[in-house]
Amino acid sequence: MLLEYLESTYGVNQPIFISRVRYGSCTTNSIRQQIKKLVDAGRLKKYDTGIYFIPGETIFKSGAALSWNKVVEEKYLFDGGQRAGYSTGIGFMNELGLTSQVPSICEITTNKTAREYRRVTVAGVPTILRKPRVKIEDKNWNALRLLDSMKEIASFSEISGAERTRRLLDHMNAAGVRFQDLAKLLPLYPDQIYRNLYETGLLNGIPA
Repeated sequence: MLLEYLESTYGVNQPIFISRVRYGSCTTNSIRQQIKKLVDAGRLKKYDTGIYFIPGETIFKSGAALSWNKVVEEKYLFDGGQRAGYSTGIGFMNELGLTSQVPSICEITTNKTAREYRRVTVAGVPTILRKPRVKIEDKNWNALRLLDSMKEIASFSEISGAERTRRLLDHMNAAGVRFQDLAKLLPLYPDQIYRNLYETGLLNGIPA
């Protein structure tokens, strides 16, 4: 019966955090025991400590694997379907096309930490968690993410001048971010962020 509940609640190849599972009047210890039995029977797979998933059927004997990105999204980037975090650092710079560097550490700013800086490991991947300057929401996360990137753009960007400005503007247009969205949040940041916006050409290039 627990498996049916997990299937209807989470589906296949989706992260199941055992600490969040609530099933009838079952105690946490009882749920853990039942999950262990399901793992032993091959109906569930363990991904990492406290994280499981229902494997979907594939042509391979080992079955489907759970995506690390899905685990991170569920754990740190979303909360009840609402945006609660975003990736930052070199990973975001790479996504913007400003650097060819591949990060060895995942950096995430998230509502789901109360510390300014916290280092954890997610399925063997070193991960840095940072507390946001203001609560992350669907309406502000893209602007916050871009402003955060302004702290490191001089250090990590391998592209400068008009090409860098174009790539940043292309990202902003795709994300629906306007300068007025950034302006509302600028008081939360040090003056250096404003100067970096100017030096990257964004102050003159973003339509209001």
